[in-house]
Amino acid sequence: MKKSAFALTRRAAAVALLAAPFLLAHAADFPSKPIKFIVPYTAGGTTDLVARTVGQKVLEKLGQPVLIDNRGGAGGNIGMDAVAKAAPDGYTIGFGAISTNALNPHIYKSMAFDPRKDFTAISLLGMSTIVLEVPASSAIKTVPELIAAAKKNPGLPYATAGAGTSMNLAGVMFAQMTGTELTHVAYKGSGPAITDMLGNTIGVMFDNLPASLPHIQAGKLRALAVAGSTRSPSLPDVPTMAEAGLKGYALEPWFGVYGPAKLPAPIVKALNEAFVEALAMPDVKAKLQQAGFSPRGSSAQELTTLTDTEYKRLGDVAKKAGMTAD
Repeated sequence: MKKSAFALTRRAAAVALLAAPFLLAHAADFPSKPIKFIVPYTAGGTTDLVARTVGQKVLEKLGQPVLIDNRGGAGGNIGMDAVAKAAPDGYTIGFGAISTNALNPHIYKSMAFDPRKDFTAISLLGMSTIVLEVPASSAIKTVPELIAAAKKNPGLPYATAGAGTSMNLAGVMFAQMTGTELTHVAYKGSGPAITDMLGNTIGVMFDNLPASLPHIQAGKLRALAVAGSTRSPSLPDVPTMAEAGLKGYALEPWFGVYGPAKLPAPIVKALNEAFVEALAMPDVKAKLQQAGFSPRGSSAQELTTLTDTEYKRLGDVAKKAGMTAD
């Protein structure tokens, strides 16, 4: 058995050595065909808007189409697994997030990939804002009033776009910091949850701001607070959780572009420059900020460091809260 295993290891190493010159040779011509950008969530959400807006500018920079491929399911794990298993040639990249690349490994019983080993970081895309909201008809008008209601009614339900999402994490952190007991109601996306909020089927929700913003602006939902460290430019009159009384509360969902592991440095450089340039364009920034998203590019190393740091931090939070997802 030992001899066989050794032979397999040598064979794998030989294949890798043969593949390396091939990849490097083609890196100089990159890109020479369309690039597939896997978004591990359903079409129509925040991630889809960002991917399509930025992808169009990356096309203009690199001269090749950026094809958006929505592959939702399992909290984003299905789509990012496809990225992890793709050839490291730069023609398949993925829209990773705080959930897929930092939180999910700690709450899913089975993971097909390791976010610390199976990806090459390319660039940050930016941050979203989580909003704590209630129906406009709710008697609850402030965070302290919500806390009082939760203490009076243990097990108070709250909605999110799904188990294991950053919104789920926001609810867990809220319960931990307020000493309340909340019941998580996981929907399959923000749309169905918002529908039930508008129909008063459920009375509290943590949501990504871009999905809820039109309803807040229309006066159909009431924003109690945002989860970030600063107020949202889209909701300047809505306090942060810290301002509302939860000192130290801050959660800012981040998103980034990743390729498969062992992506050649020249390809990483080309993709990084294209995304960073696209994210800095005034029209891109204006469109995404209007939707409640804060675009920001970064170096590949910065995204690598963020991924590792958040992986450790969120692991502690998930373990303490006993978070799980199937």
